Amino acid sequence: MQIHSAIPDLRAALKNCGRIVFVPTMGNLHAGHISLMTQAHEHGDTVAASIFVNRLQFGPNEDFDKYPRTFKDDCEKLEAAGVDVLFAPTENDLYPEAQHYQVDPPEIQNQLEGQFRPGHFRGVATVVLKLFNIVQPQVAIFGKKDYQQLMVLRNMTRQLALPIEIVGGETVRAEDGLALSSRNGYLTPAERSEAARLNGVLRKICAAVLAGERNFPKLEQAAIVELDSHGWKTDYVAVRQQADLQAPQPGNPELVVLAASRLGVPRLIDNLEMRIIRHA
Repeated sequence: MQIHSAIPDLRAALKNCGRIVFVPTMGNLHAGHISLMTQAHEHGDTVAASIFVNRLQFGPNEDFDKYPRTFKDDCEKLEAAGVDVLFAPTENDLYPEAQHYQVDPPEIQNQLEGQFRPGHFRGVATVVLKLFNIVQPQVAIFGKKDYQQLMVLRNMTRQLALPIEIVGGETVRAEDGLALSSRNGYLTPAERSEAARLNGVLRKICAAVLAGERNFPKLEQAAIVELDSHGWKTDYVAVRQQADLQAPQPGNPELVVLAASRLGVPRLIDNLEMRIIRHA
């Protein structure tokens, strides 16, 4: 696996590499990330990954300096997964001057995750567009666990006419349904046992909707009550349309239920897609 930090070196390494599949990350990799690397091999000739902890997407109450940096371990995992090229820039490589030009997503950036993390999606969209311009991939893969991020980046790519196919990688879960996340490492043993409840309440909502329930606020509130009565501090549970994360409209069968809740120290997020099948 080649490792490059300078943009000219990376571009030289990726020249004449055929169809490039790109998987951007902030490092501290777990099995969910590695599954994206494995999936990437199915979509092109060369798999390129990046590790960069992006200051622009951290809010004032989020500690950029304490984000786990596990570069050596990450490199070993990426090489074992068959990644061909790793882009690991420093801040000076990627932001040699103050980044005054930024990508400003539409109003959805201030809802759901954005309500609790102001400016987060502006930072994400800006760094991803910059990485796209540097790597120039034909395909980019993002995990579905960060569903709002995937939607924002997919729509940005389409509206800016970028020649890149955006692929959503399925969420990797533990046996009890908990979505894999680096945040899970902050759970105590008791909290880890409780953490599976988040996926459980989402499954209950999906089952109710697929059975015909359409009172979405009632389902959302019941889920919040269940979580918070077991020690969680819930930011939101929401049923939305997959395409734009707006409130469900009659006749739209493609829905997703999303949640974010704090259990002890970590704030956990999860989502489940569902498709309403209409019978003749």
